[in-house]
Amino acid sequence: MLPSDHGVRNESLTSRDCNLPGMLKEATMKKVAIIGCGAYMDQGYGCPGEWRCLKSAALGEGKFEEPSQVVAFVECECPGRSTVPNTGMAMKMSEIKPEKIHLSSCMVNAKPECPYREVEDLRAMLEEKFGIEVVKGTHDYH
Repeated sequence: MLPSDHGVRNESLTSRDCNLPGMLKEATMKKVAIIGCGAYMDQGYGCPGEWRCLKSAALGEGKFEEPSQVVAFVECECPGRSTVPNTGMAMKMSEIKPEKIHLSSCMVNAKPECPYREVEDLRAMLEEKFGIEVVKGTHDYH
């Protein structure tokens, strides 16, 4: 071993070393964005944060039709005025346009409901602004 090798072996990769089917599957995963309720996530009103949404997306469970890659996660902050622009900025920053936007289960099923905005109104505004289907809910975990 030469001193410049720094203890790293220089071997060529073969086709046996690559998981090509797995790589192709990852490259073709559905891209999604998730919008979560900041009050539920930050104040502990029954949502431990985004973990359940991310798990559901990764496994293709709940409202996700198949395993999906989350390319943006936006936290809706009360009173929600910046949610639509923040979603646009998150998509711009990730440089990947999602195929769907999911409103988190904590946002859709909140009890008490959001005092600032109806979920259906937010869904309609997002679909109109971005031309992307908006799904109400992410997971069915309790």
